[in-house]
Amino acid sequence: MGASIVCTSASLEHSARRSSQTGWMPTEIERGQLQELVAQGARLVEVLPPEEYEDDHLPGAISIPLKHLHTDSVAPLERTSPVVVYCWDTA
Repeated sequence: MGASIVCTSASLEHSARRSSQTGWMPTEIERGQLQELVAQGARLVEVLPPEEYEDDHLPGAISIPLKHLHTDSVAPLERTSPVVVYCWDTA
């Protein structure tokens, strides 16, 4: 089982691409980059349904199901810190 890991934050110039139309764009990262970001205080967000989050998730991750991902649901996230959004991929 692998994970699709995407990182986005205005503070992550090395990991996020800047789009002139939409601002900061998500960027796929590798495991080593993930470990470094978490050590620096990045927040982990699991976007699968709550049942799958309860079944298994990364330590410290919070659950915000993709269907519920909107301005209000991400309000608790620090806007100046990196946010790593992921979901498990069984393929």
